[in-house]
Amino acid sequence: KLDSLRTIDIDGAWTSLLEDGRKDGKGGLSPQTVKHCHRVLRQALAQAVRWQMIARNPADEVEPPRVARKEITVLDAVQTATLIEATRGTEFYVPTLIAVTTGLRRGETLALRWKHIELEAGVLAVVESVEQTKAGIRFKEPKGKRARQVVMTALLVAELRQHRLRQAQDLLKLGIRQTEDTLVCCRADGEIMNPEDLSRRFPEIVLRAGLPRLTFHSLRHSHATQMLVAGIHPKVAQERLGHSSIQVTMDRYSHLVPGLQEESAEKVDSAIQAALKSGSRAA
Repeated sequence: KLDSLRTIDIDGAWTSLLEDGRKDGKGGLSPQTVKHCHRVLRQALAQAVRWQMIARNPADEVEPPRVARKEITVLDAVQTATLIEATRGTEFYVPTLIAVTTGLRRGETLALRWKHIELEAGVLAVVESVEQTKAGIRFKEPKGKRARQVVMTALLVAELRQHRLRQAQDLLKLGIRQTEDTLVCCRADGEIMNPEDLSRRFPEIVLRAGLPRLTFHSLRHSHATQMLVAGIHPKVAQERLGHSSIQVTMDRYSHLVPGLQEESAEKVDSAIQAALKSGSRAA
C-alpha cells in the first residue's frame, strides 16, 4: 500500500528489474529502461505528497542505475562541408543543411512548414515535430512541449530561398500548389518524408562521402559541439537546441570539447592577474 511503501522496497524493485525484468524471461532490463521507471514512479509519488496522501517521497532517496555514456560521433567544420556537398542535389540536402546548422531534431526538421520560416528576418520557429508510430506518421508538440525560435545562418537562408522556388516549380508540374502549409522537407509529391526512412538511408550517403559512421541525429550533436568550440555561450546553445536547462547541454556536450576547462581557467587567471597588476600600480 502507498502509505507503507519504503525506499528499500523501491530499491529492491529496481534491482529485480535489472536482474530478470524482461517479460520473455531472457534476463534483465537495461539501466536506461529502469531509470525511466524510476523517473515515472518518483513523479507519481511527488504528486501523492502534494495531495497529502503520504508525508514524504520514498523514491527521493533511491539511487537509480547509472547509465553508461554513449560515444557520440560529431563532425568538425571541414567534415560538415564535405557532407553538405555530398548531399547536394539529393532529397537529403535540405534536411541535412537544416539539422547541421540549427541543431533541430529529426522530427522537428521534417515538421517545418514555410509558415514557420521568416526568410527576411532569418528566423525559424520550432512549433511541432513528427514521429513514426505503428498507426503511421503523426504530428506532435516539440520535445518538452516548448516552442522556440532559432536564428538561421546566412547559408541556410540563401539555400532555403532557392529551395522554395524549386519546390514550387516541381510541385506545380504535378498540379500541386505550394502554400504556407507546405512542408519544407517533403517528398516529390508534397507528402511528408518518412522519419524512419530518412534515418535508415542517411548513413549510406555518409559512408559514400568517406566520413565517419554517424546517424542523422549526429548532425544535432555536431552543431552543438561546434557552437561550444567556437566559444558560443552555453546558454545560447541550450536555447537553440531546446534543452530544458543549461545543465543538460553541458552534461551532454562539454566532454566533447577538449580543453574547455583549461581555456576557462586561463581566461580567469588572465583576468585576475591583470587586476592584481592594476591594483599594484595604483598602490
